[in-house]
Amino acid sequence: MEAQAPRHANPFVASRKRGQHKKDKRQERSRAVTYSLFVKLAAEFVGTAILMVFGNGSVANVELKNTKGHHAGWLNIAMGYGFGVMFPVLMFGAVSGAHINPAMTIAQAVNGMFPWNEVLPYIIAQLLGAIVGQLIVYVTYYPHYRDTEDAEAILGTFCTTDAENDRVNYFLNEFFGTFMLVIGALCCLSMPWGQKDPAAASIVVGFIVWGLVTSMGGPTGPGLNPARDLMPRLLHQLLPIPHKGGSRWGEAWIPVVAPILGAILGAFLFKVLFA
Repeated sequence: MEAQAPRHANPFVASRKRGQHKKDKRQERSRAVTYSLFVKLAAEFVGTAILMVFGNGSVANVELKNTKGHHAGWLNIAMGYGFGVMFPVLMFGAVSGAHINPAMTIAQAVNGMFPWNEVLPYIIAQLLGAIVGQLIVYVTYYPHYRDTEDAEAILGTFCTTDAENDRVNYFLNEFFGTFMLVIGALCCLSMPWGQKDPAAASIVVGFIVWGLVTSMGGPTGPGLNPARDLMPRLLHQLLPIPHKGGSRWGEAWIPVVAPILGAILGAFLFKVLFA
């Protein structure tokens, strides 16, 4: 009697199994990669700069005079910020966590989700990245800054303000907006489906930002990120822009403090309820 060949001897089945085995090995190696603090800081620096270029660049395209996108509308700005978060998270999520936001870094540290000894370096990298990103926006839109006479339009390409000049409303909008951003981002990136497919989770985080700008962005911009507001506001003060008006430092603490507090609450509820 002839011996039957085992079913798995099929070369096509064996080839598929070898391919899957190699894929699993590659995934294990990628998960095992550890990055130095310098590389993490570089990721935070570049990621925050990208956020500024896409986000405030979209505002400049809409608000400044004689641009191709002048008066393109709020949806253009919302898309800019959504992509400005999505791309750094896709690029650097596996490197540094892609916080690109001091509020996110502080909130995770307060809730025991991030080491305190890396908080200050992360924030410095984010602040410097915000400066560089805003400078890129300024340089690329320089002729349009020169042509624009509306001081509020110019300021809006750098930082946030409250549409009603109401500081309580300003604080509440930044607080709840950042709360929604942080708890949404942490859920997407930390839930089993997000860990299994980080790219999909990163795209959803970008859509969260896009949705927040369209739904809660009317009163203030919004900022949702101390680095995104503070450092561009400083540049607005320093750069020689005609017709720029004041930098409104009297309210500059709001888009710094409110996002940090909102982020801490969002991370706390995530940790208590879902982690």
